[in-house]
Order: sequence, then structure tokens, then C-alpha cells
Amino acid sequence: MLRTLVALCALALMSCGGPSPGPLPPGPEAAGRAIATPHPRFADHDPHAWDGEAPWSYPVHGIDVSRWQGAIDWATARAAGVSFAFVKATEGVEELDPMFRTHWEGAGRAGVARGAYHYFYFCAPADAQARWFIANVPRSAASLPHVLDMEWNPRSPTCRHRPDPATVRAEAKTFLDILERHYGRRPVVYTTVDFSRDTGIERLPGTEFWLRSVAGHPRETYPGARWTFWQYTGTGRVEGVPGPVDINVFRGSLASWTAWERSAL
Repeated sequence: MLRTLVALCALALMSCGGPSPGPLPPGPEAAGRAIATPHPRFADHDPHAWDGEAPWSYPVHGIDVSRWQGAIDWATARAAGVSFAFVKATEGVEELDPMFRTHWEGAGRAGVARGAYHYFYFCAPADAQARWFIANVPRSAASLPHVLDMEWNPRSPTCRHRPDPATVRAEAKTFLDILERHYGRRPVVYTTVDFSRDTGIERLPGTEFWLRSVAGHPRETYPGARWTFWQYTGTGRVEGVPGPVDINVFRGSLASWTAWERSAL
């Protein structure tokens, strides 16, 4: 998620707290969320020469966004082939992404399937972080499963702690369990190659995974791992989105996407 630059900037600009603005109302949804253009092939600011199974062999693509994408023309992005979006909501126990509400409502109006994600902070309890997410993300029948983003942040100015693998997995389970009870579906876990290697996060049972792999297919970078989403670039170019953006694919056919999305509603 452009994590190196984005995480540094986000933490550097992190607010010092303050009261939550309260939960966001669900907002309008476009009628019918049919798939956008199947098998879109987006441009890239820093393209990778894919060998073998390329990302565009998958029919369903989407983006993940935060404040760093700025104002997005969601209708244009959907017309370009964006079928789903994961929107950054919260981080730790006090940061709410200032563009969350704008992105959340814009995606909904355009008929883009949407979920929210939380960036985990290793110096705060998982239950407190879950409560912060719940305080800011609506319980909407039209949402996709939400996401727990777990990755190391070696440049954080406030927390570079790296718990042992068992602690990481236990904290993740606590967060996932709380959100599952509240929203009715277990969140997806997003992770990176080094975090996966260091923690064995994919050992969590009953959990779907979203894997970052920008220079190779997940079967190469995460041998034997199960996954539902694959983030294949952090420098994508999508009409309607100013500047670079992360692009992802859903693992499966159009029919399996429809079934998966409906099971979330």
C-alpha cells in the first residue's frame, strides 16, 4: 500500500488524539453492483515484466486507497475497471484517515463494492484498536468484509516494536474476533512477504488473506499460501485516481466473485 512512504508520512502527520467524530452513516449505494469491465489491464508508473500468469489474467480488479490518493472520481474509476475498493479507515487507537468518509461515500455512490481497513499498531492492545475501528466504520449491510493490515513499520517514529510470532498471531485473532462479532463476517488479513515469513500469520485458521507481491505471483513469493486477494502493484495508474495507486485482483472467476460478494451482504 505504498507502505514505506505512506506509513512514514502517515505516522509523521498522526494527530495527537481527540474525540472520535462518531460512526459514519452508511450512505447511498448505487443500484446494482455488477462487475466493472472484466480483465482490465491498467497502466503502471513502474511496470513489472510479468512472466507466466499475469495479473490481468484475473477478471476482477480493485484498488486500495487512503488520504494519499486525494480526491477520486469514483465513477470514472469504476468505468475504467475498478470493481472493488478497500479504504483506509483507522490506524492504532487514535488515527482516522481524513479522507475515509469521502472515499467511503464516493465508492458507494459509484456502485464500487467497498470495505475498510485498519493499519495495526504494535504498541497498542488489539482490543483497543478494534474498538477504535468500530467507532469509526459503519456496520453496513452493503459492505465487503473489512481488513486487518498487518506489516512491519521499521521507520515509525513512535513504534518499531516487533512482537514474537505467537504474540502477533494472538493479537490478530483478538482483533479479528471482535470485528467478526460486530460486523457479522470475519475480516480479511492483508500482509507482506517479510511479515509473513517472520510471523507465520497465515497459520490463523478460518481467515482469508490478501497478499502483497509486486514482483512475482503469490505462488512464488508465498509458497503454499492460500489467498483471496493479490496486491500486484503499488504504482498503478487508474483513470479517475490522481497519482499512483495500489491495484489488486480477486482470486477467482466472475461467478465466484459474485458468490463471494453476496456472501458478505
